[in-house]
Amino acid sequence: MSWHVWLAFFGASWVISLSPGAGAIASMSSGLAVGLRRGYWNILGLQLGLLLQIGIVAAGVGAILANSTAAFSIIKWLGVAYLVYLGVRQWRSAPSEVTTDSEAARRSGPMMMVRGFLVNASNPKAVVFMLAVLPQFLDPNAPLVPQYLIIAATMCAVDVVVMTGYTGLAARVLRLMRSPKQQRTTNRVFAGLFFGAAGFLSSIGRAAA
Repeated sequence: MSWHVWLAFFGASWVISLSPGAGAIASMSSGLAVGLRRGYWNILGLQLGLLLQIGIVAAGVGAILANSTAAFSIIKWLGVAYLVYLGVRQWRSAPSEVTTDSEAARRSGPMMMVRGFLVNASNPKAVVFMLAVLPQFLDPNAPLVPQYLIIAATMCAVDVVVMTGYTGLAARVLRLMRSPKQQRTTNRVFAGLFFGAAGFLSSIGRAAA
């Protein structure tokens, strides 16, 4: 991959990561719940999901999702169901005074990682989107594996920075969310965002990918 092609992809990676989506919502939700340091578990999970998406495209499976209505629909509705589940959990989350001993602060790091992974892994639209975007930056006459490794490293590095920003911003807001009423409002705002992401995903058809 030439230097100017990499720079173009680097810029595209920022646009992709900064675009509001389920990953950004999950990062802000984690930042509010457990702060920036523990929020990195969620960010790690998001990157594992991103690597899976890139691997799917590299393996050519993305073409199946792009051309098979059944495969696309199955994964899409699994993603919708998971986002709705996250929204319900967020809505029903009981408000409590913000302390380091709260239940959220004791949440399992690996479980947060799995949650982040599922948020990205259950979005077929992202796979189809990458299938449309990534080939533009590949040289078919050069070995593909090194190019995909560069792409994966670049996308993950940019996404870590962006999701750290989302998580850190929410973690700072956490300091202001002291009363149960404020926490209840915040929980329901993020629940609404999860529901909105689920609704957006459910409205997407394969032909629009």
